[in-house]
Amino acid sequence: MADVFFANLRARSHHESKVQKIRRLFDAAGFENVVRKGDRAAVKLHVGERGCDTYINPVFARQVVDKVKERGAHPFITDTGTLYAGSRADAVRHTVTAIEHGFDYAVVGAPMIVADGLLGGYWREVAVEGKHFERVRIAGAILDAESMIVLSHVKGHDLAGFGGAIKNLAMGCAPPSGKAEQHVGRPYVEIERCGGCGRCTEVCPQAAMTVVEGRAQFNPEHCVGCGDCMRSCLAGAIEFDWTTEIRPFLERLCEYALGAVRDKPGRVGYINFLLNITPDCDCVPWSDAAIVPDIGILASVDPVAIDRASLDLINSQRGFPRTALKGNLAPGEDKFMGVWDYTDAGYQIAYAAEIGLGDASYRLIEV
Repeated sequence: MADVFFANLRARSHHESKVQKIRRLFDAAGFENVVRKGDRAAVKLHVGERGCDTYINPVFARQVVDKVKERGAHPFITDTGTLYAGSRADAVRHTVTAIEHGFDYAVVGAPMIVADGLLGGYWREVAVEGKHFERVRIAGAILDAESMIVLSHVKGHDLAGFGGAIKNLAMGCAPPSGKAEQHVGRPYVEIERCGGCGRCTEVCPQAAMTVVEGRAQFNPEHCVGCGDCMRSCLAGAIEFDWTTEIRPFLERLCEYALGAVRDKPGRVGYINFLLNITPDCDCVPWSDAAIVPDIGILASVDPVAIDRASLDLINSQRGFPRTALKGNLAPGEDKFMGVWDYTDAGYQIAYAAEIGLGDASYRLIEV
C-alpha cells in the first residue's frame, strides 16, 4: 500500500496558501530522497496548447523548482513535442507557447528544455516487458535527467478516460513517434452524416483526410491515430471503434509510462493538481467548464496510487449540471465516464498496477 499525501484548498492565513501547501507536500512525500545534490532534475509538466487556460499555474511550478534548488540540484521544466499540428509541434513553437503561458525563467526560475529536441528526433529506446511493446521510445532529456518531479493537471481525456500522472509519463515523455505507437487506433467516416466542411482536412497532421465529392475520405496509410479529425468534426461523422480500441490503447499507454521511469527507481516524485477538472486534455486549444469542484493537491512517489486516489476523490464529488457531464452527477459515480461513456479510466489504473508501475491501493494522509 502506497502513501498519498493530500492538501485541501482551505486557507485562512498566508501559512495555508496553495504555494505553502505545495512546499509542505514536497517534504511530506519524501521528495528529498528523490532529488539529490547535483542532479539534473526534470520538472515534467504540460504548458497547455495555445487557447487552453487551465494548465498548472506557473507560480505553483515555481514552488517545486525552488524546492529542487534547495536540494542542491539543477532543475529544468520540460515536455515533449506533439503528434498533432498545433502550437507545440516543434521545440521553437513549444517554447514560445510556454513563455506565453507564463513558463519563462522569470516566473518559474528554471529553463524550459523540450525533451525530445527541435523536431522530436532526440529519443532512445527503453526495454519493457509488455503485452504490446518490448521497447518504447522515450525522450532523451527525460532519460538524461537523474531525477524527475512530475506535475500533472488531472482532467478528462476522450481516449484515456482521464489524464493524471500515468498519462503524463506515457504521452508526455514520448516523442511524436512514440505517441504514434500508442495511438494505433484508426477512425472511420459515417458518410451519411458528413457535410463535407473540410475541418478534418485542416487539422490532420498527416494529410490522411480529404474531401471528395462533398464527403470526407480517410487514408489509413497516412493516419497516426491522433483523433484530431474526430474532435474537429461538428457533425459527429468521424468515430473510432471504441469497443475494440480503448483497452489496447490504455495498455500501450501504461507500458510507455513504465518505460519513462524504468531507469529511475526511487528517483521520481508525483504531484497531482485536482483543480479546474475539465472534460478535455490541456492539448485542446480551449478550456471547457469544470465538471466537479476544485478538490486539492496530492503528492506521492507512486504514480498508480496517486492517480487512483485522484480518481476516487473526483468521483466522490457531486458533478456540476450544465457542463459536459451527460450523466453520473451523483457522488460515487464515474465522472469521466459521465463525459465519455466509452472510456474506462479504472482499467488504466488496473493495468498499470498489473505491469508493476505502482500500487493501486493507497493510504490517504492529509497534510
